[in-house]
Amino acid sequence: MNFGVLALQGAFAAHAEVLRGLGECVVEVRSPGDLDRVDAVVCPGGESSTMSHLLVTSGLIDPLAEALAGGMPAMGTCAGLILLATTIADGRDDQRCLGVLDVSVRRNAYGRQRDSFESDLAVPSGQMRGVFIRAPRIERVGESVEVLATHGDDPVLVSQGNVLGATFHPEISGSALLHEYFVSMAHGRKE
Repeated sequence: MNFGVLALQGAFAAHAEVLRGLGECVVEVRSPGDLDRVDAVVCPGGESSTMSHLLVTSGLIDPLAEALAGGMPAMGTCAGLILLATTIADGRDDQRCLGVLDVSVRRNAYGRQRDSFESDLAVPSGQMRGVFIRAPRIERVGESVEVLATHGDDPVLVSQGNVLGATFHPEISGSALLHEYFVSMAHGRKE
């Protein structure tokens, strides 16, 4: 199985490193041809409106939307979660989302860069440190979405089918727990 990491902008290299450390084959996805070579995809953190723009200009937006609608497993973290969402509460007028995770998110909801923080989280496979950097907040969760972890009253890790979304950055947490969980999901054996 090949795991793609959307490599247009943001923390893609850190995700690729964690997946390779788990023994997975990784393809950095920058074009529709790259997307054709992968079975699952990670949409990393970064700047969501920039990522949306780059998905359009690279020609990836429609093929990625089709692959996800067809059931390709996906994990989105921070800005990647925003891309996977159905609704962006405060997105730019030209910002597109892929609409495969029935949540509404608000960009930078916890504040600016200086308001970033870390918090211990109970995730399905154990305890890990959540790193929240200009993190989005999930404001609405659809009926078919499962909340897997919270910070206070806020959902911070959700899943719907084979799509996983985190408001935090697991790739820089020092723990591979969430990536292991996603790999297991993608291989069809949720743990």
